[in-house]
Amino acid sequence: MRATIVAAAAALALAVFVSGASAGAKASCPAAWRAGWQALADKVQAPVYCPTWMPNPLDARIGGQFEDIYSIAKDRSYLVSFLDHGDAGSGDVHVNFRGYPGRTKIPTCKTTILEGAKTIRGTTPCFSDAYAKVRGPNISATAYHTNQDADQWHILLAWRYRSSLYTVSEHVIVPYDSSTRVLANLRKLLNGLVLLRPQG
Repeated sequence: MRATIVAAAAALALAVFVSGASAGAKASCPAAWRAGWQALADKVQAPVYCPTWMPNPLDARIGGQFEDIYSIAKDRSYLVSFLDHGDAGSGDVHVNFRGYPGRTKIPTCKTTILEGAKTIRGTTPCFSDAYAKVRGPNISATAYHTNQDADQWHILLAWRYRSSLYTVSEHVIVPYDSSTRVLANLRKLLNGLVLLRPQG
């Protein structure tokens, strides 16, 4: 009986130790995704954030089956997008990552409004209507409801790191068809982000 109790106590101590070690382990960019995100950091010559988790069924492998957009502008700002259309009307899962190296101001997007036969062109902030604060490891982000371009109909998180602005957004649509569900996904994404610095 005593041997059984001692063995059980040892097993419990080992489980606590392993659990504690896992909880304290530093997150790292998944090996299958790292090369693409590191190449992005090298191209824009600025830190980028590699995700360690993505909403089902997406992964974050640049150049993989879910990549939708990979765009780097002359000013080094970038958009990396992942998309799955689902099967038989099951809905879209769409996540965008943006970075604006050397810029912390919210960018402006072009707008086109049709009023009868008249076309009115202008500009508006690319994201606006802030409504919540979301915190992750070393990140304090603001959530925005109203977003433009590829982030339209998305909930978007924006934050600043040193002299740059970063965002991650997700489309509010089936199967993630409520702002609450999407914001929960974005919280999980934010908590798993790993900063990669340019090499060389």
